[in-house]
Amino acid sequence: MLICLTASHKNAGFDMLERLSATAEHAAPRILDGHAAVQGAVVVATCNRFEAYLDLDTPEGDSPVDAVHDAIRAVGDVAELQPDELRGTFGFVHGNAVAGHLFSVASGLESVVVGEGEIAGQVRRSLERARREGTTTPELERLFQRASQTSRRVKNATGIGTEGRSLVRLALDLAESRVTDWAAVRVLLVGTGRYAGASLAALRDRGVTDVAVYSPTGRGAKFAASHDIAAVAQGDYAMAAAGADLIVTCTLVEHHVVDRALIELGRVELAAADLPAPVALIPGREGAGDDAGEADAATADAPRQLVIDLGLPRNVDPDVAGLAGVDLLDLETIKIHAPLEEFGATDAARELVERAARKFSRVGEELDLAPAVVALRRHVFDVLDGEIRRARVRGDDDGRTEAALRHMAGVLLHTPMARSREYARAGEHQAWLDGLEALFGIRPEAGAAASAGTDASHPESDAERRADGGR
Repeated sequence: MLICLTASHKNAGFDMLERLSATAEHAAPRILDGHAAVQGAVVVATCNRFEAYLDLDTPEGDSPVDAVHDAIRAVGDVAELQPDELRGTFGFVHGNAVAGHLFSVASGLESVVVGEGEIAGQVRRSLERARREGTTTPELERLFQRASQTSRRVKNATGIGTEGRSLVRLALDLAESRVTDWAAVRVLLVGTGRYAGASLAALRDRGVTDVAVYSPTGRGAKFAASHDIAAVAQGDYAMAAAGADLIVTCTLVEHHVVDRALIELGRVELAAADLPAPVALIPGREGAGDDAGEADAATADAPRQLVIDLGLPRNVDPDVAGLAGVDLLDLETIKIHAPLEEFGATDAARELVERAARKFSRVGEELDLAPAVVALRRHVFDVLDGEIRRARVRGDDDGRTEAALRHMAGVLLHTPMARSREYARAGEHQAWLDGLEALFGIRPEAGAAASAGTDASHPESDAERRADGGR
C-alpha cells in the first residue's frame, strides 16, 4: 500500500517547513526503522513542501494507522517537532490517490507558482537520494519514474513548467517596481546550486550585467568561471554584500549567510575604502501613518538594498529588515503574491495527470494479481506436462495428441487471463482470487511476485513456451 504524508505551503507554516526541510536527508532511514510494515520511504523536501512517500506491507484488511503514526513520530524525532503537532498538520493520501498527488506535484501543479519548473528535478533527486540510502522499493521506483515521465509530458503538451514560471522570476517581478534600470543594478548571488543558475538566467533576461557570486561552501570560483561572472572571496564578502543593490540567496547551508552584522560590517568597510554605496534602487517608504515622515527622514541618506531569500532553511536572518534602507523579500512574502493559475493550461495539465494516474493504478492492480496469474499458469502447464509424458508412453508417435493438449491448455487459459485483467481494473482482485482458490485450490503467497516477475503472462516451462507459440 502506498501512503503519502504531506505538509506544504497550503497546510503548514513556514517555520515548520523550514525545520522539516533542514532534516529531510535523515528522515527516510528513520521512518524505515520505525515500523516493520514500512518497506520503503522516499522524502521530497523543497522550499514549500515536505512529503514522505511510504510503501507499506500490510495484510489485506489491516489498518495502516499504527505504521503511519510511527512514521510521523520518526519525522518528528528527526526534526525535533512534536508528533501531535505534525499529525494536526500533515495531509494524508493513500492508495490510488498517491500517484495522482505525486504526478501533480512533479508537474508543478501544487507549487506556490503553478507550473514551477524546478520541482521536477527535485522530485527526481529525491528518488536518487532514496536509492543511495537504500530506502526505495520497486513500487516506489515505479511511482517516481512515472511521475518524472508525466511531468515531462505535461510540460511538452501544455507549456506548464516552461521557462518563466518559477519562484525566482516571481521574486524579480515583485522587485520590478523598485528598479529604474536593471542594467545599473549590482547583484550579489549567494549560492551555486540549481536555483543560483536559474536566478542568474532570470537576472540576465532583465538586462542585469553586474553579477558576482559568493559561495559559503567554497564553490564560488568554479561557478563564476562557468557562468562568466565575478567570484567574491570570503574576506571580501561583507563589503560585497553591503555594496550590492540586490542580494539573492539560494544556498542549501543550514545557517544564515546574510545578517545585520554582515551588512553593518560591510558598510564600515565601504566607507573606509571610500567606495560607493548602492544607488540603483528607488527609495521606498519605510513607515506608515503618523510615523512615516519620521522614518523617511531617518533613512533618506541610507543606501537602498533589496535582499531576496530563496533558501529553505532561511538563508537570511530576519534582523536585516531592521537596517535602514534594507528590504527583505522572503518565501513567505513571495507566496502571498503568487499569481492565479492560468486556467486553460492548468486544466489541460490536470487532465493529463489524472489520465496518467489512472493508468498507473491499472498497471499496479494487474501487477497485484501477477503471482496468482503465474501460479495458475504453472498449475495448468504442470498438468499439461504430465499428460504429455503419459501420451508419449502410450505411443503418441506423430505428436498429434501433444499438439491437441497444448492447444486445449491455451484455450482454457485465455478466459481466466482476460478476466484477471478485467477484475484488476475494476478493483475486484479478491473476487478473482477467491474463484481461483475455489476452482483449483490455488492460493499464492504475496511474496511470490518477486520470484515470478512483474509480467503476469511470462511462461514458466518448456511446455508453456511451446503452447504459447514459442514467444
